[in-house]
Amino acid sequence: MQARLIESFEIAPEVRHFVFEAPEVSRLDFLPGQFVSFTYPIQEKNITRAYSIASAPSETNRFELCLNLVHEGKFSPHLFEMKPGDEVEMRPPLGQFVLRHPDREAVLIATGTGIAPFRSILRAHLNETSPPFTLLFGVRHEHNLMYRNEFEEMALHYPHFRFLPTLTRPGPGWTGHTGRVQAHLYDAIGERRDLDVFLCGLKAMVDETRNILKGMGFDRKQILYEKYD
Repeated sequence: MQARLIESFEIAPEVRHFVFEAPEVSRLDFLPGQFVSFTYPIQEKNITRAYSIASAPSETNRFELCLNLVHEGKFSPHLFEMKPGDEVEMRPPLGQFVLRHPDREAVLIATGTGIAPFRSILRAHLNETSPPFTLLFGVRHEHNLMYRNEFEEMALHYPHFRFLPTLTRPGPGWTGHTGRVQAHLYDAIGERRDLDVFLCGLKAMVDETRNILKGMGFDRKQILYEKYD
């Protein structure tokens, strides 16, 4: 199937929010946390890349992505050059990075554009009667906090949602958490071990955090993750 670009706009330095539609279907079915795969011929070779969906499922054929520009990459420069109306070949949504126990509390830990599947999950599952969610989101600078206003509004509207942003390079006016997400696991989790932890970000963060969580007593089945480089 094809994905047609509706619009894209910058939400952080070299990070863009993309809105696509799948014109061959009237409704694109997917589970919050899943991804789509794009394929495009580059230098006479088909290149395929997977991207987490950043929007909640809807009754339409539209979906959203959050992507950063990798200058030396083979695919992201092409996507950043796309104009509204341009199309790219797409495989239907897939993936197991989804809530397996919707009735259980979840802690979501992201760095960078790893925030995308968690935006999808929160927009779909967070409501007045949902279990509690905690989002621990790490970036370098304050201007890298994608979707910050959305998450802050969620925290104001839903007392059982906590948004914990942390910066590794904070400015002089920053009063929140500082350092890597690994340093704030206790703040996010506390003493409880009867919840699920989701990790999404660069391989080094995911691998180190998984090891810390196992040392804290979490079973590997309680730790779901997606990682990229």
